[in-house]
Amino acid sequence: MRLVCLSDTHGLHDGLVLPEGDILVHAGDVCNHGSLVEAVRFLGWFESVGDYQHRVLIAGNHDRVFEDDALIRGLIPENIHYLNDSGVTVDGLHFWGSPVTPFFCNWAFNRHEDEIGRHWAMIPDDVDVLVTHGPAQGILDRILEEEEVGCPQLLRVVERIQPQLHLFGHIHEGYGTEIYGPTRFVNASICTADYEPKNRPVVIDL
Repeated sequence: MRLVCLSDTHGLHDGLVLPEGDILVHAGDVCNHGSLVEAVRFLGWFESVGDYQHRVLIAGNHDRVFEDDALIRGLIPENIHYLNDSGVTVDGLHFWGSPVTPFFCNWAFNRHEDEIGRHWAMIPDDVDVLVTHGPAQGILDRILEEEEVGCPQLLRVVERIQPQLHLFGHIHEGYGTEIYGPTRFVNASICTADYEPKNRPVVIDL
């Protein structure tokens, strides 16, 4: 099963050249300003781009309009699996997705340290592909000042459940892949720290 992974397109998706694959997965920050217009424009692109059998999507901290879950679910096309602390099984692969990130400047889906653990507690033990907007602490999460800004509580959960793939974005400077034990970690941020869409989608075969 070939997954084409991307994140943090920030409204700059139109010019992307996407590889062929079976499942297209986006790990959030589809918008830049979080407006309804941006969301509708992105969803129109995401539902039709390429020839993918399935499309999986979560929101991110720039996607403020997605916090209105009822509104967004009324807009999501039928061929997109939209995950918000929820899961779906696609061709035998169990996906779980969550948009939450540690609190910072009151962005969308931000949670304080004493709140965020309840979101990670929802993640089932049998997840194959974990999609979160932000990284776990210490894994592809360094910003320009070399500070690790990933979530330590998420790290503990990932170490326990050991999914085949943990896909995320959020920290543009962390773009890349790493493998720890049985888990491949992918920061698929398309935009750089300067918000330029210079990074390529990441292809993963599972």
